[in-house]
Amino acid sequence: MSTDDRAAVTPGIARLHASPGRAGPGRLGLVTNHTGVLPGLRPAAPALLEAGVRLVALFGPEHGLHGTGQAGESEAARTDPATGLPVHDTYRCGGERLDAALLGSGVDALVYDLQDVGARCYTYVWTMFDLMVSAARTGVRFVVADRPNPLGGLVSEGPLLDEAWASFVGRAAVPVRHGLTCGELALHLNTSAVPRAAGRAAELTVIEAAGWRRAMDARATGLPWIAPSPNIPTPATAAVYPGTCLFEGTNLSEGRGTTQPFEIVGAPYVDARFAPALAELGLPGVHFRDLRFVPAFHKHAGRPLRGVQLHVTDREAFAPVRTAVAMLAVLRRLYPDDFAWHTADGGAEDTGHRHFVDLLWGSDRLRRTVDAGDDPRPLCAPPAPPGRWAGDDLLLYP
Repeated sequence: MSTDDRAAVTPGIARLHASPGRAGPGRLGLVTNHTGVLPGLRPAAPALLEAGVRLVALFGPEHGLHGTGQAGESEAARTDPATGLPVHDTYRCGGERLDAALLGSGVDALVYDLQDVGARCYTYVWTMFDLMVSAARTGVRFVVADRPNPLGGLVSEGPLLDEAWASFVGRAAVPVRHGLTCGELALHLNTSAVPRAAGRAAELTVIEAAGWRRAMDARATGLPWIAPSPNIPTPATAAVYPGTCLFEGTNLSEGRGTTQPFEIVGAPYVDARFAPALAELGLPGVHFRDLRFVPAFHKHAGRPLRGVQLHVTDREAFAPVRTAVAMLAVLRRLYPDDFAWHTADGGAEDTGHRHFVDLLWGSDRLRRTVDAGDDPRPLCAPPAPPGRWAGDDLLLYP
């Protein structure tokens, strides 16, 4: 049985491949990377060309067109060897530079096809937003070839971003875990943040992912899992990432440089008290295992660390954001002289001396609450249906 036969979902890019007219007339640019494949794993760009799509340029996000760059990196290639098309690097490119790239590429429309992970701090959706703003300013049409949210679409979690803390890990008022597909998020942003940034909305079309239902996580779609970036290797990583991404703003390793990034966290000062203290909280849907590890790169590279691994036992009950903020409070209580926040930007531009966790959280309230010794879990609010926070009718899928 082929991958195509097993898939319960047909992503938007496959529907465009089958019916090239869905993107409208003219010259198209494709915003893509290694995740931009058809259900049978065929790369979309050459497949679209063979199907007669008038594709004239490619646009790559953070990590690059082929996904080889680590966090905060891209790739230097300016031509795609598979298609011969020019490649425009959008990472850390905005404003007039991005407008100039769109105008110089000669495209009449952009087609966006990147696999998101469902967390506000993941930069692909802000690449989408920046390009929508630029498209609105330059008169380029914008098409989202939609893909499923790998966390499912029944729940959103965490507070809305305070736009005083906007950065490339959060441009607009979206929850930490947003519960939307990229197409749904584009619809929301196009009625709110895009007009404020560009002076007008983009001319937007969403090609829906046929067959997706909100109760489906990545495993239920039947689509092959391709690591969206080097440190999201599996669906299990994606399940914890909306919470444990907050550890990027601390002096703990979030597991980069190991085979289980974001599923494990640790530091040189963590000891045998951490795992039992977390177990005492009775957090739903997760067990914490005491472990030791040595990262090969990134924070504390080459040093023996102690910490915990998050074992998700019930994905429906597990609340990644609430879990992570509880972990931060325990760390501050157990290790007050060692636990620390840091300002390394982790891919967010223009951070200055702001704490990175504030950008990830969308305000300084989490950091201040933890530092005061208070319980930060009430900041999360109960998980909510994904459309409720947006205040508009944007849900495309039942």
